[in-house]
Amino acid sequence: MPLSAFQNTFAGNPLNRASEKRTDVAWLTEQLRSDESLAVAIWNGKPFVETAKDGGLQIAYLPARMAEELSGGGERLLFLGLWQETAVFAVDLEGGADPADGPLAGLGRFEDLRAVALRLPPTDAAIMATSKQMFEWRRRHRHCSACGEQTDVVEGGWKRACPACKAEHFPRTDPVVIMLAVHGERCMLGRQEIWPKGMFSALAGFLEPGESIEEACARELHEEAGLKTLSVRYHSTQPWPYPSSLMIGLIAQVEDDDATPDQTELSEVRWFTKAEARDVLAGKGDGVNAPGGMAIAHQLLKAWAEEP
Repeated sequence: MPLSAFQNTFAGNPLNRASEKRTDVAWLTEQLRSDESLAVAIWNGKPFVETAKDGGLQIAYLPARMAEELSGGGERLLFLGLWQETAVFAVDLEGGADPADGPLAGLGRFEDLRAVALRLPPTDAAIMATSKQMFEWRRRHRHCSACGEQTDVVEGGWKRACPACKAEHFPRTDPVVIMLAVHGERCMLGRQEIWPKGMFSALAGFLEPGESIEEACARELHEEAGLKTLSVRYHSTQPWPYPSSLMIGLIAQVEDDDATPDQTELSEVRWFTKAEARDVLAGKGDGVNAPGGMAIAHQLLKAWAEEP
């Protein structure tokens, strides 16, 4: 259940993560081979889905036994948690041949997660985002950062352990501040040159070591647009599995509207009234476009534009 009334895409994973079960190898093995257990599949980062009765999409669940057979071993398996009393696993599939044309023929199809996220039930999108992010981490961290030896997957896939130096490695999440700068009755959006024509968005950047969320917000606004931040308020967060970020959504009051793009991160900035922001969100921005509803930047702009 969500902890607040607002929830971004990829948040709201409904599974009980049951972390206390991750160290119980016998229990995990029993559940993996149970006729009741289920699994989701990821192929080259794409979730396995099927058409729902309402014409949308939903997860195409597999028997967990099938996932174990397809995995070839624990390296490609992940214990996601429990749906009520049912254990749910994930299997990571790689390679050039689409498994939907092979062992999974007739059971569903693989689709790009970013492209179909809004067609999936929010809970399904969150489950698949969790799976994708975890497998990306495991793929990128197969060797020990302390001694270089290949690590082993343990605790249901949520930890890697080095058999040589005994170092333990845990999933990585990279915090990113994303902020809507506001001065008076106007907000500012920025544009990067590589983006599609007319696309503007909130500014964003990674937190640095030893930096608070508020300090990172102020630094990024100053570096990218020359603005001085006066205050920062929190809106929401969004897990972003590309590959493993946590977007921290903020609305920042700034001292003035004398913004100058740094021409490195930003090529252009523009200020918008609330009425203009609502037009942009509705696709009536006279050549200016905002990120789609899946993005937290869209939700930040919407929240501010709809404030009384």
